[in-house]
Amino acid sequence: MNILAIGDVVNESGLGFLRKKLRGLQRLVGADFTVVNGENAAGTGILPRQADEILDAGADVITLGNHAFRRKEINAYLDDCDYILRPLNLAPQVPGRGWGEYETAAGTVMVVNLIGRCGMDFGPDNPFLAVERLLKERSPRFVLIDFHGEATSEKLAMAYFLDGRVSAVWGTHTHVQTSDGAVFPAGTGYITDLGMTGPAVSVLGVKPEQSVRMFLGDPYVPFSGASGPAKLECAVFSLDDSTGLCTEVRALRIEE
Repeated sequence: MNILAIGDVVNESGLGFLRKKLRGLQRLVGADFTVVNGENAAGTGILPRQADEILDAGADVITLGNHAFRRKEINAYLDDCDYILRPLNLAPQVPGRGWGEYETAAGTVMVVNLIGRCGMDFGPDNPFLAVERLLKERSPRFVLIDFHGEATSEKLAMAYFLDGRVSAVWGTHTHVQTSDGAVFPAGTGYITDLGMTGPAVSVLGVKPEQSVRMFLGDPYVPFSGASGPAKLECAVFSLDDSTGLCTEVRALRIEE
């Protein structure tokens, strides 16, 4: 089984490029199941129509992150749609669900969305303990983890913590694709960050000149999404159908 995991979709540029390229990319890599992080589709957060567009483009599941509830319009959608996940280790009263199980030709695939605690602006539950509780209750052959986190150390530690118990762990949130895709010793596939899907000439999707002004100390203005050519960054995890463990990890980038 080949799992295609796509990095954070950023604003309408990323959304349009995903619609244009995803089906062809799925055919190219032989993807059997596709997970797309969509938490920045609206710049910060995601709107229901954008979630529908990502699913219509070919995603099987959408994962989110620290901007999951930035757009209040998504709250009811999170409760109603089984194919979009917010982080598992948030407070129990928030809308939506943090994991889901999905049927494929190779068997049940469980997708889990986690959020890190290092460098974030709020205090979610411990992601290590949250996923440990879940794995004691549910144990399908294929388990995929999107760990939305700031710290590379926290993401790496999670992968070693889960090595051999899940199929793949990948990081999102930093929007910069890392070069450390690998199969860990006990068979879990890993990459610290998938990267992003959006404007290639940008600072994490934002107009470069605006980001520079912010770091110079200029008065705050809302971020504006960059325009111009786009890119799509992702990773493919090849899984053994009998064990559910990973045999190969390939990081990819497509540019206009």
